Amino acid sequence: NTVIDLSQAVTAAWDSDNSTNEGKGVYDASKWAVVFKYSSVTIRSNATVTFRNHASRAPVVWLVSGDVVIEGAVTLDGQNSQNAPIHAEPGPGGFRAGQGNYGAGIGSGSGFGLGGGRAGERANYGSIPGTRPAYGNPSVLQLIGGSGGGGSGLADPSNKGGGAGGGAILIAAAKSIQIDGRISADGGMGSPRNYLYNANQAGAGSGGAIRLICNSLMGRGLVRALPGQTQDGAEGSGGFGRLRVERIDAISPSPSVVSFSPDPSVVTLARGSEAIIWPPSESPEVRVTSIGERAISFDPRAGFGAFGPDVGLPITNRTIVTVETKNVEPQSQVIVRVTPRANANFVEANAAIVSSTNNAIQWQAGVDVNVGYSAVQVRVVRP
Repeated sequence: NTVIDLSQAVTAAWDSDNSTNEGKGVYDASKWAVVFKYSSVTIRSNATVTFRNHASRAPVVWLVSGDVVIEGAVTLDGQNSQNAPIHAEPGPGGFRAGQGNYGAGIGSGSGFGLGGGRAGERANYGSIPGTRPAYGNPSVLQLIGGSGGGGSGLADPSNKGGGAGGGAILIAAAKSIQIDGRISADGGMGSPRNYLYNANQAGAGSGGAIRLICNSLMGRGLVRALPGQTQDGAEGSGGFGRLRVERIDAISPSPSVVSFSPDPSVVTLARGSEAIIWPPSESPEVRVTSIGERAISFDPRAGFGAFGPDVGLPITNRTIVTVETKNVEPQSQVIVRVTPRANANFVEANAAIVSSTNNAIQWQAGVDVNVGYSAVQVRVVRP
């Protein structure tokens, strides 16, 4: 069994030679990915490959010049519900779960990610289980994982946090990918419902994302990005993740058929074509540029104290978040989400245009904030 420690990746451009770092990968902040380059990959039937997150929690990309054979397991599952004050950790590319009730007036918190659930609420990603909106796209460009479930309901003294989101991986092979084992990016489990206090259980995380690019796909294995469940089977499973397959040859016929859950988006590539690994330069982009007039770095970490804040503000009840979009229509809806580390649910606010230059638009939103750490994220809904 192998644990790949993504924190050991050297920071460099994605197309750098990763052999200079003993094959430990390169982290490209502009692509938000930890990239590995292999001549071939073979995972035997008795082996399991898991990952330890990079500080950015970036997803994983394998670029393989030969064949990929997975007889064992590649796992990017989100962590199950944890006792407060621990946030369940996502698979790489996914998002942390909300913290549970920690006593002393510290209540539960929301899960993180664009589909993160409120306290006691499940998370979403590619499907809509009646809670948070779906996000991302069937092409899985940008490569991004699942969101975290909310911590247990505020009346629940069981101090359980939610399940974390499943991670995200792209495996691009110049030859074949054969899967007789399993690739999984499942959401983490939430906690059981506390019937004594009639309180919500901690929400489950959503499934992540798996994208496969190859000449041909073979095998009788399983590829899945399943929603997390509650530990006692009570209602509250998260949303499914997203699966994507791009290949030249048709998937091998039965009985040699790879199983997928949920159903993947499948595209047939023209022979000799070049696969799109990263979003094209003209793709829509969005990023937070400042909070309270204080600039945000290009590679924020939301470390919640592990690295210090990405930006520190004086104590205030409200602040302005400035967002920049590129290649996005001015009729779009830009939604800023602020999720406290604990003790409160997230808040959202619609941003308004303040200026525009060529294909770039500046937006601002006024948002309520709490004392302590919070994570800020933005989603864009295009017309």
